[in-house]
Amino acid sequence: MAARLIVRADHGFDGERSLDGAVAVFVEDGRITGVGAGREPPPEGWPVADFPGATVLPGLIDMHVHLCGDGGPNALERLPGFGDDQLAAVIDDGLRRHLAAGVTTVRDLGDRRWAVLERRDAARPGHPTIVASGPPITSVRGHCWHMGGEVAGPDQLRAAVRERAERRVDVVKVMASGGGTTPGSDVLGCQFTLDELRTVVDEAHAAGLSVTAHAHALSAVEQALAAGVDGIEHCSFATVSGVRAPAAVVEDLARQRVVVCPTLGQAVGVAPAPALVAGLARAGLTPETAAQASVQVLAELHRHGVVVVSGTDGGISPAKPHGILPRAVAALLDSGIPAADALSSATAAAAGHCGLAARKGRLRPGLDADLLLVDGDPLTDITALERIRAVIVGGRWLVGGPRGSQQPTVGGPLG
Repeated sequence: MAARLIVRADHGFDGERSLDGAVAVFVEDGRITGVGAGREPPPEGWPVADFPGATVLPGLIDMHVHLCGDGGPNALERLPGFGDDQLAAVIDDGLRRHLAAGVTTVRDLGDRRWAVLERRDAARPGHPTIVASGPPITSVRGHCWHMGGEVAGPDQLRAAVRERAERRVDVVKVMASGGGTTPGSDVLGCQFTLDELRTVVDEAHAAGLSVTAHAHALSAVEQALAAGVDGIEHCSFATVSGVRAPAAVVEDLARQRVVVCPTLGQAVGVAPAPALVAGLARAGLTPETAAQASVQVLAELHRHGVVVVSGTDGGISPAKPHGILPRAVAALLDSGIPAADALSSATAAAAGHCGLAARKGRLRPGLDADLLLVDGDPLTDITALERIRAVIVGGRWLVGGPRGSQQPTVGGPLG
């Protein structure tokens, strides 16, 4: 791509709202330098890439992925058997799949042997930005113990947080409840005491790090709130008698400004993992009734002003492969969340929650030129997010390009 370029489309979404009329985004040396009307004649010396019938919006941000997971059966359980070269290949393949879906930034919440953190630090221009937690902190043989983050007792909890701070993680991930993909863990129970969870939060905050908690059980959601976490992953409100979201808990989520990532979306026609189905059955739920309950819970969260961001849990199973973020965004509409808020959950709101608001998530001068071009207008037809015309990362074409151009398409090795 030339050092200068104007990307023009018939519609625009700036990360928070629709832009009136046709839009022109000015890109220079990898940054956005201006956003204007798309019908104005271009300045001299600025090449133009036209996308008729398309919408330009910020590159998407998937707020919950597992780049070490290859999306196959028992993906997380198989991690201890992966060598360094295999882990690196799986990470690159996952990044490639995210790019193909318009995702230019990922937040990885499940590392193994710090491989994703190393990949973050080795990133080169034109590759997706990685926000990384390292291995999630979990109890002994607790959820995702295969990633190497097992601890027991306050001293080990403090040491685990300090190690992550020394390795310069972007966020601390802690498993407050069990999970459906780890046999033997209790989806409906807490993995730590409240004092232990507070130890994680206090140690992380003292190091300037935010904390997000994996929490399916209502008891774990309540515990995470009491401990002062900054975000909750899944936030399923599961109990032995089904899903229950007490008004007081929802109000606390809003009052404490805890950001929720419900990890919606899944591959079409693929059955959920058997362990997950078994876990749902313990709460008297099926995948179908659980999905219906999620819609009702999200409606309550939105009504109370809780900030919701979009993530997929990509990489953990065939039902949750990398590259399905558009389906997670679309799922928010089923709960009555407006299209603009749903799109913001994967752009501006996501960037704000993961500490990248000064670089990503909006069409604003000075921000990175991470752009997504899709056919149609996702504000009126959310499925337009799956009709990718082009993806630009840091001012470079990574997927597609203008009609008739010879720009590269994603598919080869990232390098």
